[in-house]
Amino acid sequence: MKTTITCRAAIAWKEKSPLSIEEVQVEPPKPGEVRIKMASSGICGSDAHVLKGELPLKFPFIPGHEGAGTVESVGDGVSSVKPGDKVLTLIIPQCRECDACLHSQGNFCDKQDVLPCSGVMLDGTSRFSCQGQKVYHSFRTSTFTEYTVVPEIAVVSVDAAAPMDKVCLLSCGFPTGYGAAVNSAKVTPGSTCVVFGLGGIGSAIVMGCKASGASRIIGVDINEQKFPWARALGVTDCLNPNKLRKPVHEVVMEMTGVGADFAFEAIGKVDTMVSAWNSCNKSYGVCLIVGLAPSDAQLSLESTKIISGKTLKGVCLGDYKTRDCIPQLVTDYLQDKINIDPLVTHQLPFNQLHKALELYHSGKTAGGNLDLWYLLYMSPCILMSST
Repeated sequence: MKTTITCRAAIAWKEKSPLSIEEVQVEPPKPGEVRIKMASSGICGSDAHVLKGELPLKFPFIPGHEGAGTVESVGDGVSSVKPGDKVLTLIIPQCRECDACLHSQGNFCDKQDVLPCSGVMLDGTSRFSCQGQKVYHSFRTSTFTEYTVVPEIAVVSVDAAAPMDKVCLLSCGFPTGYGAAVNSAKVTPGSTCVVFGLGGIGSAIVMGCKASGASRIIGVDINEQKFPWARALGVTDCLNPNKLRKPVHEVVMEMTGVGADFAFEAIGKVDTMVSAWNSCNKSYGVCLIVGLAPSDAQLSLESTKIISGKTLKGVCLGDYKTRDCIPQLVTDYLQDKINIDPLVTHQLPFNQLHKALELYHSGKTAGGNLDLWYLLYMSPCILMSST
């Protein structure tokens, strides 16, 4: 008989308030669901957006979506994973039935309903509670907890040899950036790229551009502490817009003569999206929007610059079909074909979550705004009979 588990979790009780570590009850998985014992989770920009209220979400909720763990139990009908499997949680699920999943170029699963974030499971209810109150999910993953419940379509098993303290980055952050370059843009050898934002996602974009053979990679960020790290990853030129006498896109145009072949926006701000667009070659440049802006933001472009031939493309998780592609990325990491280690800047225990968030928001991580920590299990979780 499956039981309700009592464990620790971080709860956002209200908008713009500090997270609170609480004891929560995690119900058994229902049909088509999976309960996971979490091993690690990364802090991603999407988490920051929902905590600041920039994306609609029901409070209270448990944040986090970039997670690695082990399957504890499964609900009826689950066939793709089993207890004991090492798995990654997926902010973009893959139902394999909808139009997006069935189309060769689609990956934004129609069944996810995460934007706006619903905060509930597919049946409209929650699996978390605290102090007798319902607690909502975040992107139907909620990884800032020792145990979580996710739909089967939002979890995928990975190689048993995967190091669970690091591979959580392969569930969202790394494929979002790396895939934007190698999969979405298909960066060409000898090309010039410009990357706006040198945090975790931007760093992964840089790695993808370099792996694709780009000859020049211009990195743009207002935090110059990131520049040495960015150069080590492949950036050839670093620009701080706050120290330029001209708009950054004009400087990029002067540096390149004709504009960048590929421009990537990895910040999530409308003004940097416009700057990335204006940095592209007017005839054949490709501008890729990777950063997630607030839900009420509107992007405005000069109409005469749209018809010249360049392309504006939105990118979601590197255009990877998650359940099909993420396991291969884990295998590639194990075989040294890709390297996520440079993106791991901090490893902190779960009880230091607040310190991890402080580091994230201060921008003091060596490679940018991306931290990683272990979830530590200081004592056995309490099992309760389900009603």
